[in-house]
Amino acid sequence: MTRTFEDAVVEIVDSIPSGETSTYGEVAEEAGFPGAARAVGNIMRTVPGLPWWRVITTTGRLVPGLETEHTQRLRSEGVLVKNGRVSMGGNT
Repeated sequence: MTRTFEDAVVEIVDSIPSGETSTYGEVAEEAGFPGAARAVGNIMRTVPGLPWWRVITTTGRLVPGLETEHTQRLRSEGVLVKNGRVSMGGNT
C-alpha cells in the first residue's frame, strides 16, 4: 500500500522531536514532494493533534496570527525564539 502525501506529512511532522524544528520545505522534500511547502501548511491546518509549532519557514518566521502561542510552545521545548523568529543557526 502506497502512502499518500498527507500520510507522509503527518508521519514526518509527528516524528519531529521535542525541542527541534523543521521547515515546511524540508517536510515536503522528505515526503517526496520537493517544492510543496504550502501544501504541508494546508495539511497541518486540517489534521488535528500535529505538533504544528515544530514546523517553521526557511527564515525562521512563526505562523502569522499565532506568534505568541507559537513562541510559547517552542520556548517550552527549549527552542530559542528571538524577535518573532527561530534562530536557524541552532535550537538552543
